[in-house]
Amino acid sequence: MGDKITVMLVDDSSVIRRALSNTLEKEPDIEIVASAANGQVGVDMARLKKPDIVILDVEMPIMDGLTALPLILKESPSSKVVMFSTLTAKGADTTLKAMALGAIECVVKPSAQSANNESNFQDYIINLIKTLYKHKLSKAAAAASTDALSTAPASKDFSLLKDPMAFKDSPSLLAIGSSTGGPNALFEVCSHLKNLPAPVVITQHMPPTFTKVLAQHISEKTGVPTAEGEDGMPLKAGHIYVAPGGFHMLFEKSDNGPIIRLDDSAPVNFCKPAVDPMLSSALDVFGHKILTAILTGMGSDGLGGCKAVAQQHGRVIAQDEQTCTVWGMPRAVTLEGICEEVLPLQSIGPWLKKQFI
Repeated sequence: MGDKITVMLVDDSSVIRRALSNTLEKEPDIEIVASAANGQVGVDMARLKKPDIVILDVEMPIMDGLTALPLILKESPSSKVVMFSTLTAKGADTTLKAMALGAIECVVKPSAQSANNESNFQDYIINLIKTLYKHKLSKAAAAASTDALSTAPASKDFSLLKDPMAFKDSPSLLAIGSSTGGPNALFEVCSHLKNLPAPVVITQHMPPTFTKVLAQHISEKTGVPTAEGEDGMPLKAGHIYVAPGGFHMLFEKSDNGPIIRLDDSAPVNFCKPAVDPMLSSALDVFGHKILTAILTGMGSDGLGGCKAVAQQHGRVIAQDEQTCTVWGMPRAVTLEGICEEVLPLQSIGPWLKKQFI
């Protein structure tokens, strides 16, 4: 198999497995090493093949994806599992439960009605697999380096921003951006954000339906009142608002305080919702009194917005490479030199909370 990325497909539809195989095996560095029609076969094949990536359907006979997931990870702990779901409330709910059990991303099955949708899906799934594999190798190399030099701290290849003019009073808004691996990171961070004296706004790259279910899961897991953003909804202190899939979440001043405005314009950075429009709009309403956190995710969405926040003396922090599922979005802002801190996931929530005291 050499240096190829090994992939296992687990889906009860032979048509879908064949379509995925045809898409992925066009790539010379990807190899399908197993194809399973249900979760039980997937568990057995994981034990034998130890694939780098597993694409796991949610609903299957004999053993569904939610049941199979922890068993697959037990048999092959280094595998990265991507849930493959339909665009339904049930599919979204099950997928988010799966992410709490160790899945690192959810992918929505493409619509059969759109050839463009199919093409976008193919590009996305290939890029996702390659990015996850690259990050897996990077983390393994970092771990090996740490073991070899355990007496010396790892060196930084970035610098932190020390802005003497940065707004250091209690922020008026906390804005968070995330993508791949984001739900679990959000559950951890938001668990520390009860009773903040400011609203929290989140853009997580997710499709419609999934963002509403994500808001419900954040509320249930953290105890912080959380809602999917709606047009005209007022921003209340101590509440969390999640950008709805298919819209950019913007903000506007009103006589009764800031409100949400949903924007149906084109995707930004190939994303809708996107972090950059949210931050640009937040600056228009809240000015430099913004605190921004960029969590795990592919790509560089949020970089432009964070640069604008830093230029106006707002504050930006990012998640570190070691605790990210994919160090893409946080890497972009970190290497730009605009972060006040770059922290492990478990430290971010407590650090954010302290800024409001």
